[in-house]
Amino acid sequence: MQSLTSPFYPTTVTRNNLDQDSIPIEPSFFIRDIPFHGRVCLSPMAGVSDSPHRLLARRFGSAWSYTEFVAAEQILIGNPKTIKLFSYSEEERPVTFQIFGNSIETITEAAIRIEPLKPDIIDLNMGCSTHRVSQRGSGAGLLKNLPLAGKMIESLRKNCKVPITAKIRIGWDNENLNYKDTIRSLQDSGVEAISVHGRTKEMSYNGLANWDVIAEIKSLANVPIFGNGDINSYPQINKRLQESRVDAVLIGRGAIGNPWIFSGIEKEDLDFDEINKVAKIHYDMMVDFYTREHAFRLFKKYFKNYTEQFDFYREKRDEILRIQDPSEFEDSWESSIFQLV
Repeated sequence: MQSLTSPFYPTTVTRNNLDQDSIPIEPSFFIRDIPFHGRVCLSPMAGVSDSPHRLLARRFGSAWSYTEFVAAEQILIGNPKTIKLFSYSEEERPVTFQIFGNSIETITEAAIRIEPLKPDIIDLNMGCSTHRVSQRGSGAGLLKNLPLAGKMIESLRKNCKVPITAKIRIGWDNENLNYKDTIRSLQDSGVEAISVHGRTKEMSYNGLANWDVIAEIKSLANVPIFGNGDINSYPQINKRLQESRVDAVLIGRGAIGNPWIFSGIEKEDLDFDEINKVAKIHYDMMVDFYTREHAFRLFKKYFKNYTEQFDFYREKRDEILRIQDPSEFEDSWESSIFQLV
């Protein structure tokens, strides 16, 4: 067990990596009447931020949880795979359900359908850059139709009891950086917090996130602002919090295979055995949540990231990743560790 004094928390936090952390006395910020204890959170990522990943991140210090984004249309037809994406543990709270769509009626009815699942917050995705989402007017497509986005927020506020937030990008492309208009429209419509990915839709995940714009947005906003983009280490978290003055930062790809980032611990300082133990815990959590076959397939992306810093393990890792059977995968993984002892 180690004690950390961190700018992510308003007090010293006693942390034991896989035990529940002590809760700081003073919240870092509020969304409506919901207190948030901490200033760093796992970002919502399609196919990545499932309940096992979120729960592991929370145990390492992520301040709250976002589900991966879900299509409003799929909610309305009751797709079982879609509804499972809203599965969560009570330990993950505060938990935010993120949804997307291109119709006021559809997005509102979807939110009404999922509110009985008792999320703490519902978030409107206005940041997804994939063609199949944005070109249909959903996700980042809403950046080109701010009146519609504003009416969506108004309708969600009117029809839902929980707070309503949004996640945006800074514009469609570099010639259309309409973030000022976006912030103004969302705030006028009643949004209660905004997450900002510091890239345009056209950039997707290429280039560098523009944290100068994120800082400008924070200076203009009257609701909590969360910054997102290119955070891969504890020093970067500190830098972005201090320079941009955002209320919190969201970490996406930098947290895959690296839950220590939420604890202010540099993964590069950890030995193979400690990393492998957490990787195994993560895998077991996924097996408990999914079927074993499904967990095995999904876990491969995490396994690669957990072990990527160890050159001596690269050949064995690549061999294990080629395995197509879960029993063989588990046996080969265990035997490879035994051989290193």
